[in-house]
Amino acid sequence: MDQSIPEPVGGHEPVRLYDVFATDCPVRPIFGDVTSRWATLVITALMARPHRFSQLAARIGGVSEKMLSQTLRALTRDGLISRTVTSTGPIQVSYELTDLGRNLAPRLENLVTWVVHHTSTIQAAQAAYDADAPVPPTVANRC
Repeated sequence: MDQSIPEPVGGHEPVRLYDVFATDCPVRPIFGDVTSRWATLVITALMARPHRFSQLAARIGGVSEKMLSQTLRALTRDGLISRTVTSTGPIQVSYELTDLGRNLAPRLENLVTWVVHHTSTIQAAQAAYDADAPVPPTVANRC
């Protein structure tokens, strides 16, 4: 599907509708960038204020420097965050949400909040599923 419909707000160009279920849809790689676990956490962390790389790494436990760097690069490329280099004594690089990122951030924050509120229910469902699921032979033979 590749139609144009009028933008509902403001004087922007028409919004294009895409078939997000089609393998060649240009929206799908963007979904990957925006909905990855690290991107969701980066964007919600940047809602409060700009952060330097080390601050984001400290805030988001478990993210490797490589994954954080890749995530920041993808989000910058997508126009969701901006990267500012300050030429001080040691060069400092900070990241902050762009207008587009600030528009997305509350939606991702709602997702994070939903997951937090439903974690115990999801964990119970996982435990019930795991209790009923047969153990794959590759796992059973590891002992």
